[in-house]
Parts: sequence; structure tokens; C-alpha cells
Amino acid sequence: MSIVKEFQEFAVKGNMVDMAVGIIVGGAFGKIVTSLVNDVIMPPIGLLLGGVDFKDLALTLKAATVDASGAEVAAVTLKYGAFVQTVVDFLIVAIAVFAMVKVINGLRRKQDAAAAK
Repeated sequence: MSIVKEFQEFAVKGNMVDMAVGIIVGGAFGKIVTSLVNDVIMPPIGLLLGGVDFKDLALTLKAATVDASGAEVAAVTLKYGAFVQTVVDFLIVAIAVFAMVKVINGLRRKQDAAAAK
């Protein structure tokens, strides 16, 4: 069997197409969740905490300086606000995936019970 034919059989299998669709939808879902966290959830939380923008929260380890040639050396910072946003982003995705798996498992149990009858 030629490599081209073997690749064609692999690429057109149902599982491969399903996986590709899942990856594309998952990527789009990730963008939606990121926007939800950055644009909808975090601004009110920041407002409740005194008008804080989480994107700007950082701990400066070393201040910006100007070297001998006059070039500015950027500050070294720990951007913990961006980290908090990413953690919230992850938690929303994890909860959504958990809920989806729970629903799918429930449907499988019903299908298995119906098949057993």
C-alpha cells in the first residue's frame, strides 16, 4: 500500500474528522471564555475591589532603568493580575468540560440501560 493511500484512509476516518472538529470548536470556545473572563467577569470584580484593573496588577522586582547608552531597560515584574485572570479562565473551561462529560456519561448510561432491556 502506498503512503499516499494509507494517509488518505487515515485522514478520512470518522474519528479523525471528529477530532478536527473538536479542536476547532475547542479553540473557538477558549476565545469565548477568555473574552468572558477579561471583558465581563473581571471588570465588575475589579470595580468591587476599588476600581482595580487586574491586567495591570503586578509586583515590580526591579524598576526600569536607563543604561549608559541612553537606552531604557524595561522593569522586571511579576504580573499576578494576568495570572489571576488566566486561573479564572481555566476554572470556567474546566467546569464547562466537566459538565459536558457529566451529560455525555448520563446519556451513555441511559443508552446502555435501554440496550440492556
